[in-house]
Amino acid sequence: MENRPLSLYELNALVRKSIRTCLPDAYWLQAELSDVRVNASGHCYVEFVQKGVKSDALVAKARGVIWNDTFPLLKSYFERETGQAFSSGMKVLVKVTADFHELYGYSLTVTDIDPSFTVGDMVRKRREILLRLEKEGVLTLNKELALPEFAQRVAVISSGTAAGYGDFCNQLLNNPFGFVFYIRLFPAVMQGERVESSVIKALETIYSERENWDVVVIIRGGGAVSDLSGFDTYDLAEHCAQFPLPIITGIGHERDDTVIDMISYKRVKTPTAAAEFLIGHLRETAAKLEMFSEFFRKDLPERLRREKERLAQIVAHIPLAVRIRMQHERFNQARLNDRMRNLWGRRVQEEIHRLALMEQQVGSLSPEHLLKRGYTLTLKNGMPVRRASQVADGDYIETITSDGKIGSIVVTNK
Repeated sequence: MENRPLSLYELNALVRKSIRTCLPDAYWLQAELSDVRVNASGHCYVEFVQKGVKSDALVAKARGVIWNDTFPLLKSYFERETGQAFSSGMKVLVKVTADFHELYGYSLTVTDIDPSFTVGDMVRKRREILLRLEKEGVLTLNKELALPEFAQRVAVISSGTAAGYGDFCNQLLNNPFGFVFYIRLFPAVMQGERVESSVIKALETIYSERENWDVVVIIRGGGAVSDLSGFDTYDLAEHCAQFPLPIITGIGHERDDTVIDMISYKRVKTPTAAAEFLIGHLRETAAKLEMFSEFFRKDLPERLRREKERLAQIVAHIPLAVRIRMQHERFNQARLNDRMRNLWGRRVQEEIHRLALMEQQVGSLSPEHLLKRGYTLTLKNGMPVRRASQVADGDYIETITSDGKIGSIVVTNK
């Protein structure tokens, strides 16, 4: 019957048949894991999601399953190659087949995984964090710090039950040189989702009493390399990069560096290597002290003896040097005296000549000289007469010549 209504089961069966017909092959799928759950039977149920390019809004979602005969192999392979746990929040490239079940609906069955895709995404995220720290100008701040010569006060961030912490303390406290180290544990979760917040809290506690410590050591031992994602976060890297004390990391990840490895003062492979680094640094300081001690014990007395002899030679040479200098100065003084006499003699002659010229010029302008040349001087009441308007009829005037005086009565022509 063509128009007979379908039951839900019948419709779902048609959907199942259509999907199997249209999508018969396996397909490589790029997606992000938003949920990963393993049930008691060993089956792994995941949720694949895709977010928008410009936002975190979901644009697609699908359920997925990895059956228990496949999951252990894929999980082991993935974590060995990536160094990360197969967990939510990471991007994966998986091979899937599409299916539809009348009761459970649409799902994807995972048959294979390509770890290189996830590694590439992890590398990209690390690069983005490092570029961000570089733009903020804090990327190399911790590396640029100076490790104190006597770095003996060690603040350790680790799990108190970690084998690596025990190895670290044993290595430091039982070093063959007898160096004394002061160690204090600042407990933190070193694997799982709480790594970032736990380590940051420990750093903040150390910062509050930073004057008590010379160096910070972040160590981890005995855990799986797949639990290192917590050390690849921006917030933790920012705290470490700007921390005022040198940070040494030894978190047991030999093949690759985490972000905090890249920005810390010193990165070593293991907790034991961190202890060896601190012992080696203090050994270098001790070697310097031994060198200084040897200098003061042996070289300094010999140096003082040589300097005393050199000083005695200088003192013995002083009288002769003084005599030579005095002779030199007397010779210079005589030269200066001769030069001064010559200079002053020339200057006196120049002034005498200049005075003679001035005397000659003054003499040529004297009244006596002018009278001898035929000029006369007329006076009225003892004052020189310069204009005719100064006299009137009957005024008595005197005319002075070069050889005497002539008295006259003025008669003007009317």
